[in-house]
Order: sequence, then C-alpha cells, then structure tokens
Amino acid sequence: MPAYHSEISEFGRKVGNMAILPLRTKVRGPAPSLTADNELDIIDESLYYFKANIFFRSYEVKSEVDRVLIYVTLYISECLKCIQTCSSKEQAQQDLYTLSISRFDLPGDAGFPLNIMYAKPENPDLMREYMLQLRQETSARLLKLVYDTPDGKPNKWWTCFAKRKFMEKSLSGPGK
Repeated sequence: MPAYHSEISEFGRKVGNMAILPLRTKVRGPAPSLTADNELDIIDESLYYFKANIFFRSYEVKSEVDRVLIYVTLYISECLKCIQTCSSKEQAQQDLYTLSISRFDLPGDAGFPLNIMYAKPENPDLMREYMLQLRQETSARLLKLVYDTPDGKPNKWWTCFAKRKFMEKSLSGPGK
C-alpha cells in the first residue's frame, strides 16, 4: 500500500524545491492566505494523513507539494514528542510555541535530515520565513486536535504516535 500524497496540485511560487502553498492562517509569512474556511490547505492534509503516513519507512516524492507534506509530518512528530512531556494544555501551548520559533536547520545545512530530497534554497531567508510560518500554524492546529478532550488531557490516540519516526527520520537530529 503506498503512502498518501497531497491532493494539492496548483501552486504559485516555490523556494528551493518546496512549493509555497496558501495557508489558512493569521501567522505572518510568505505564504498567501486562503480566505475560505472550508478549503483544505497543506497543514490540514498533513494532519489528516499523519496517522497513516507515519508508518512508512520510505516516501516517493511526486511533487514540490509532497516535500511540504513531508516536512510538516516530521514537524508534527516533533510536536507530539514535546506534548508528551507537558502537564497541561497551557504548558503545551508555551512549549510548542517555543519549539516553533527555535532555531532549525534548512535544506543544505549539515543538520537537516533530508538533504537528499530537498534542494538548497537560493533565498534562505524566504525558506526560513516559510518554514517558520508552517511550524507556528501546525503547532496551533495540532494543539487544538490533541487537547480536544472533555477532561483537558491530551488525546491518547495522538500522543501514542510520539515515539514513531516517519521515514526513520527526525527533525531534532539523531538520538533526540
């Protein structure tokens, strides 16, 4: 059974070999805004396909959009690791915000885990802004999903995936 790929096929710009896709967000960044609340964006797709895709050890990249899906999926894994250590939703919110804005490697940097799949960007500042925007919006949406429980505790059907690694990779580097 093949992994799930993004259904988004149209995009305007790209940075490196990643598509800059429209997002439903209030976070400032280079991604254009989606105005309709009923339209799905790449973060919605990544969250929707996360539980199925996390089990795959390999992933065939079919487009620049799939590279965004891969990055967001890896970031969701990092967020779940972070949430697992939090004692409350408020602490999780603070920790995820800190994680989203903390320093991270870009394609082409020595610490970036998927340099084989991603091209070094011509404009690293644009890439950093776009990834920062993706990280902040993904953190906010994941927090809503994981803490959508009546008792205020994290949903075990999300946190159980914290130890899994998509494609045997991690954004935090080996051993973390």
